[in-house]
Amino acid sequence: QMMKHAWDNYKRYAWGLNELKPISKQGHSSNLFGNIQGATIVDALDTLYIMEMKEEFKEAKEWVEKNLDFNVNAEISVFEVNIRFVGGLLSAYYLSGEEVFRKKAVELGEKLLPAFNTPTGIPWALLNIKSGIGRNWPWASGGSSILAEFGTLHLEFVHLSHLSGNPVFAEKVMNIRKVLNRLDKPEGLYPNYLNPSSGQWGQHHVSIGGLGDSFYEYLLKAWLMSDKTDEEGKKMYYDAVQAIETHLIRKSSGGLTYIAEWKGGLLEHKMGHLTCFAGGMFGLGADGAPNDKTGHHIELGAEIARTCHESYDRTSMKLGPEAFRFDGGVEAIATRQNEKYYILRPEVIETYMYMWRLTHDPKYREWGWEAVEALEKHCRVDGGYSGIRDVYNNHESHDDVQQSFFLSETLKYLYLLFSEDDLLPFEHWVFNTEAHPLPVLHKDDGNKEENQK
Repeated sequence: QMMKHAWDNYKRYAWGLNELKPISKQGHSSNLFGNIQGATIVDALDTLYIMEMKEEFKEAKEWVEKNLDFNVNAEISVFEVNIRFVGGLLSAYYLSGEEVFRKKAVELGEKLLPAFNTPTGIPWALLNIKSGIGRNWPWASGGSSILAEFGTLHLEFVHLSHLSGNPVFAEKVMNIRKVLNRLDKPEGLYPNYLNPSSGQWGQHHVSIGGLGDSFYEYLLKAWLMSDKTDEEGKKMYYDAVQAIETHLIRKSSGGLTYIAEWKGGLLEHKMGHLTCFAGGMFGLGADGAPNDKTGHHIELGAEIARTCHESYDRTSMKLGPEAFRFDGGVEAIATRQNEKYYILRPEVIETYMYMWRLTHDPKYREWGWEAVEALEKHCRVDGGYSGIRDVYNNHESHDDVQQSFFLSETLKYLYLLFSEDDLLPFEHWVFNTEAHPLPVLHKDDGNKEENQK
């Protein structure tokens, strides 16, 4: 029902545009996608399919066939277009078998390739997909590319090679690892900034939240997606987790485990909503953890889930803030006005879903249901779902954006949290960072593809 409310209103007021403004009842355009349109449609395809919303899926597919156009003269975020558009098209193809999705995914993948034309092969953050000219965010340390952005291409690009028979996509993302493996890591940690020209780190800031987050997720998932043959991805993941545990994971005086941010050796005792995905990641990676650490990794996942639940529970609206702190006598509470907003983000619910599937502890479903009730009470409006400006206030002030990831991730993870485990089982599917399911590539899959050609 929530998906239907979000989708029907998008269709009514913003069809074909990127996102919906549910209060103003009009389209919302983000500069992340340049002039490419239809972000909500492409992001929602697999959710519609999984929820068996067949009519809606059919109209979405028809829109993609007729209107999804990448021949635009505009600068796009390589990362956002990859995780939402490439990821969305790939999983729509794998779920439905409809050829249009495969064709569009590969076409878009080809348009992203010029981003890798840098001295090191570390891609630019921004790319004009007509001219092929790239650059980095002007605010990023010394012209650097961002770890979470260039580190979150791997799953999609491996699948692009698999589906197109063109090895270039996989080669580009494998080269990123080569560059990272040659570099010294401060204390075994990966800084958030890397200069694509010099191949050297920018500022020594480390975060498992924004700017870093999905890089770590993709190391683990690359190994899982390879049917556990990608030993390099596996080693990089478990080594990174070891360093994160040593240097970033701390316990508050009230007993809450949190992941701090590291700035040139100094800790900032703050955790972002984005960092809350890590509970699910630790849980998912527990099974392959070295020397009897499986239980420890599950425990770590459970503790992060609890901390993130507390960040929700300690607000008036029972929805978590963008960031929360552990200093100055507060725990799991946002202390700065510009960190009190909630934009329909999925990460806490994502962790509940993973922890539910891995442990079947009923509290994860209870916590997920609390989130549903809070979303219905505070974020649902006549025209869809809106983010909130201050979750500690008793009166809603809506931000008037229905993010495409609300349909792609938040609602999908909720649906999976309350589904049977055999819907998209973890042994066969890996979710990209936008919750788009991609199939595990079994060792013999390559030969099957060859035979079909």
